[in-house]
Amino acid sequence: MTESSSVILEKRGRAFWITINRPDKRNALNGDVIAGIVRGYRDAHDDSEVRVIILTGAGDKAFCAGADLQNSGAAFAMDYSKPNVDYADLLRLSQNSTKPAIARVGGVCMAGGMGLLCMTDMAVAADHVIFGLPEVKVGVFPMQVMSLLQSMAPSRLVNEWALTGEPFDAKAAQAAGLLNYVVPAAELDAKVEWLINRIVDKSPTAIRRGKYAMRAIASMSFDESIAYTESQIALLAMTEDAKEGLKAFSEKRKPSWPGR
Repeated sequence: MTESSSVILEKRGRAFWITINRPDKRNALNGDVIAGIVRGYRDAHDDSEVRVIILTGAGDKAFCAGADLQNSGAAFAMDYSKPNVDYADLLRLSQNSTKPAIARVGGVCMAGGMGLLCMTDMAVAADHVIFGLPEVKVGVFPMQVMSLLQSMAPSRLVNEWALTGEPFDAKAAQAAGLLNYVVPAAELDAKVEWLINRIVDKSPTAIRRGKYAMRAIASMSFDESIAYTESQIALLAMTEDAKEGLKAFSEKRKPSWPGR
């Protein structure tokens, strides 16, 4: 386990946990938090034993409440000589990830926290959690969050959330496609563990190559996509995992994935 003042990184079996550790600040984002999550994603990808990433916040009050506004000047300070923003680079990194990520949402999820939610592949939330894009209330807008959110939720809802800044509940978030499961708080960890177990016994090679392909075809036309994927399935069939999977199926046993 790697622990800092802002982010805890912990390997639990085949899962790599990234926990924002600022419960007294509602797990708000600052430079250290963003750097810690980036490190977690990179460490998870460097470890061949890791099959899934879990992103969560410490405590039961907040998943992430967005940028730390305690020092408003620092929250929106920019180095205009840099073309990239650290938070945007984190979202880029997440979208290029080839290992699946699950958001464990145990408390409020607002503003930049919504971006963290959207950058994962799956999400489980406690039924009391409140979500929102309140940026317009402080004179800004969820610009970078929109890059992911607009492809996940219906445009009319995204418009309402972003333009009014008003919060919504977990039931509405699930109906909009932001959450896979909503459970009572006492069942949150069990549901996350259940989802982890449904991933880690599958082919890591198929998952990595599958995530890579899904990312690649997202902006393709049908003709481009079908041409790309027919070549990808041919390559996938040549992997050691595919050979083991077919052999295990014919022998009526569980596969032992080589991960190659």
